[in-house]
Amino acid sequence: MPLVGELSAMQEAHFDAVTSALVTPELPSGKVHSRGGWVKSTPIIVNGSASPYAVRGKYDLLMEFDDGTWGVIDCKFQGRDSDKSDFYSPQLEAYAFSLENPVSGPARKVSVLGLLVWSPVSPVGDPTAGYSLKLKSSWRPIQRNPKSLERRLTDFITVISGPTPERDSGCEQCRYISQRREIFGGE
Repeated sequence: MPLVGELSAMQEAHFDAVTSALVTPELPSGKVHSRGGWVKSTPIIVNGSASPYAVRGKYDLLMEFDDGTWGVIDCKFQGRDSDKSDFYSPQLEAYAFSLENPVSGPARKVSVLGLLVWSPVSPVGDPTAGYSLKLKSSWRPIQRNPKSLERRLTDFITVISGPTPERDSGCEQCRYISQRREIFGGE
């Protein structure tokens, strides 16, 4: 497994079955319910009708809060502490959608989304005792925005379900695909 994958797995395992306060004091009271679980939604509704598409993904940490709501936390190990919550927001919102609209099992109301970011600060140790890394932990809460995800999914599904544009329609992707097929053959 690549180094980033190893570090991510260690980070997730570190929080197995701990209380939310040990993840970050900023979370509501609760505990880590599970880690590395798969979610799959019911078919996505587009313009009032069920589409043939669903959301499927694998979360890092699923929190169960004392108030009966749930949280989805994505663990990140970054070289530098930086806020990438805007980038990961659609992914976490998609997990929330799947938990609130599951294809099987009970629906779970998601109240918290966020990134738990670890970044190295400095090495610690010596050649005899060994070395470790001192890490900084940053909590990056993500504001829920189900409407944004709904718009994104509707736009995407509308495009992929629509007619294929003509080769010379001015569509850059269509020209690219046509040229690729001419070079590499049909797919």
